[in-house]
Amino acid sequence: MPYEILCSLRHLTDEELEARLRGLAGSERDATAQLVAHLAELDTRDLHLRAGYGSLFAYCRDALHLSEHEAYNRIEAARAARRFPLVLVLLASGAVNLTTVRLLAPHLTFENHRLVLDSARGKTRPEVETIVARLAPRPDAEASLRRLPPPRPVVPAAPVTVETVRITGLPRHPAPAVAALSPDRYRLQVTIGGETLEKLRLARDMLRHAVPSGDDAAILDRALSALLLDLAKVKFAATEAPRPSRGAAAGSRHIPAEVRRAVWLRDLGRCAFVAAEGRRCNERAFVEFHHVRPYAAGGEATVGNIQLRCRRHNDLEARAFFGRGRGPAPRPPAPGPP
Repeated sequence: MPYEILCSLRHLTDEELEARLRGLAGSERDATAQLVAHLAELDTRDLHLRAGYGSLFAYCRDALHLSEHEAYNRIEAARAARRFPLVLVLLASGAVNLTTVRLLAPHLTFENHRLVLDSARGKTRPEVETIVARLAPRPDAEASLRRLPPPRPVVPAAPVTVETVRITGLPRHPAPAVAALSPDRYRLQVTIGGETLEKLRLARDMLRHAVPSGDDAAILDRALSALLLDLAKVKFAATEAPRPSRGAAAGSRHIPAEVRRAVWLRDLGRCAFVAAEGRRCNERAFVEFHHVRPYAAGGEATVGNIQLRCRRHNDLEARAFFGRGRGPAPRPPAPGPP
C-alpha cells in the first residue's frame, strides 16, 4: 500500500502535488488542534490517573504513542488552550505552532494573551524567544570560566520514566547554546580548548587600556569585528584604498573583486533567490556567486548579472536552465583574492 501511494504521486503535476501537500498540512493542523482540545478536557477529568498512568505525559507517551517531544508540546498547548481558547483557533489556522505556544504559555495573561499571540503569528523560534525576553527580561548572565571534567564514554541514553519527569509531568529540555535574556541581550554558552583559553587571556591583557574590566563580551565583540574585517579582505580583496580594476577580459569567467563586494553588500550576504510567489530564500550558509544569465549562455560578470545564491538554489537554477538530464552549469571559481 505505501508503495502504491508513492507510485500514484509520480503522475501528479507540480501544482497538484503542492496543492495536495498544503491540504494535508491543513488537515494535520486541524487534527492537532482537536487533539490538544481533547487532551485539555481529559486533563480536567483526571482520566489518565484513573487509567493507571502517573502523569499526563506518561499517558501521552504510552497510551497515545506520542514521542516525548510531541507529548511535551501538546500538553503545554492543552493547558494553555484551557485558559485561552484562542490558542486552538491559531493552531488550526497555522498562525502559530505548538513550539510557539509552549514558549509563550508561561507569560500569557487574560489581559495580554490576544496581543502576545497575535505578535507571534508566523514567527520562527528565535523570534518568539525574543518576544519572551521582552515579556520577562532576565539579567545578563554572569561571566564564568571553569575547567570541564574529561569527556566520559558515550553510553546509550536511559529511557525517560516517571521518576525523571518534572513535577508538572514533563521532561526537562537542555538550555540552548544561545538564549535571549532581554531585548537585544543574549546568553552564549560554548566550550573551548586550552589554547583558545590562553588566547582569550592574552587578549584581555593586551586590551586592558581599552577594556579595563576585562569583560569577555566586549573582547568577543572586538574579536569578531576584526575577524569580519579580515575575512572581507581575503574574500573580496577589500582594502581601504582599492586600486582601480582592470576589469575582466572579454569572455572571462573571473568575477572582479569590486563586483563581488558590490553584490555581497547589495544582497546583504544572503541568497537572493525569489520564488514565483515572491518569497526570498535569505539563506546565509554556503552562499555562492550566481550568473543570472549563465556564463555558458554569454552572461557577463557584471553587478547586474551576478547575484548571491545558496548552493541548493544555485544548483536548482542551473538544472532548470540546462535540463534535469544534464549536470549543473560549471560554477565560477570560489571567491578569493583576484
